[in-house]
Amino acid sequence: MFKYQVIVPAGLLIIWLLLALFGPWLPLQPNQINLPFILHPPSTTAWLGYDDLGRPILDRLIMGAKTSFFVAFWVILLSLFIGTLIGMISGWVGGYIDLVMVRLIDVFLAFPGILLAIALSGLLGPGIENVVLALSVVGWVGFARLARAQTLSLKHREHVLAALALGAQTPRILRYHILPLVMAPLTIEATFGIAGVVIAEAGLSFLGLGVQPPAASWGSMIRDGTRYMLVSPHMVLAPGIALILVVLSVNLLGDQLRDKLDVKIRNQ
Repeated sequence: MFKYQVIVPAGLLIIWLLLALFGPWLPLQPNQINLPFILHPPSTTAWLGYDDLGRPILDRLIMGAKTSFFVAFWVILLSLFIGTLIGMISGWVGGYIDLVMVRLIDVFLAFPGILLAIALSGLLGPGIENVVLALSVVGWVGFARLARAQTLSLKHREHVLAALALGAQTPRILRYHILPLVMAPLTIEATFGIAGVVIAEAGLSFLGLGVQPPAASWGSMIRDGTRYMLVSPHMVLAPGIALILVVLSVNLLGDQLRDKLDVKIRNQ
């Protein structure tokens, strides 16, 4: 059972990754309008059918995978780097700097993340780069709080005190003595963060604040399909199922990774 809990989600995520990386080189026509095939249901010639403009949904679904992966990759990378840096420095230095950073984190946590992202996207304007920026501004907080808590618990360990006694500088201590021990919980946080970013990107695109037409996004595909749910439900089902599978696979692998890295669970 454990094998299937890992192989199936990992396989789905590998497919998502391959489509995102190699989709642009495939012979796809995501923006090709075919008026005779408007709202045409799935068939042997088009496995997922056509949308309200006669565009092949399968082709647009593959290009939407590229959009979601691009946003998830850069948002998690930026949030992880900024949050880890701020959290480790705050926890290590302490004092007024730590107090200010804690209050700043509390301010961000006081607002629902998706609402703050919507507000920032509205101010910055639509576009995939602005979506990445808005979600990164919201996403670093969780990493910073976790990195600070881990740093506070590690700064008084024997190996850190020994490094201080030997005259090691703060950047070296943070890099070689604290960061390796902090990365395990941060990796788990990043894994679950991918699912949140994919959903947030789809939500912003659904509201018209993400990628703009004719570029494809799973959120914008769901938005376009809501007007034809009764006559052409495949327009909503295809991107909706793809979104569910990716998010569910990420969460399942995150659970397995957490259990693998958690010493208490592993020793039971």
